[in-house]
Amino acid sequence: MTIYLGLKLNKPLFLEGEAGVGKTQVAKVLTDILETRLIRLQCYEGLDVNAAVYEWNYTRQMLQIRMLEATGAARDQVQQQIFGPEFLIKRPLLQAIEDNLTKPPVLLIDEIDRSDEEFEAYLL
Repeated sequence: MTIYLGLKLNKPLFLEGEAGVGKTQVAKVLTDILETRLIRLQCYEGLDVNAAVYEWNYTRQMLQIRMLEATGAARDQVQQQIFGPEFLIKRPLLQAIEDNLTKPPVLLIDEIDRSDEEFEAYLL
């Protein structure tokens, strides 16, 4: 009943319970029923916002900088070019928000109790 209401009201679900009762399986079944994608964020101690939302592709940025320097590009031009979306590594939270599918994905945030208080507060 709770799952049905959550879907009809377009509200998130918060499932809690002992290990092995099927919380993750609910997300997988919802993904199949809704014919959408499952995005999973596995929480752990030390997980920070950067690892959950996005990171910059540092290696690709450095290669681009070297290529632009070789062509004699101006410093401000280099800065503009290395912070574009093509240099962004999307992590689960950003993937769930920016998903281009017609149906929104199922976002599974697993083991939230293992994350630090700061990260828990960020999610709330």
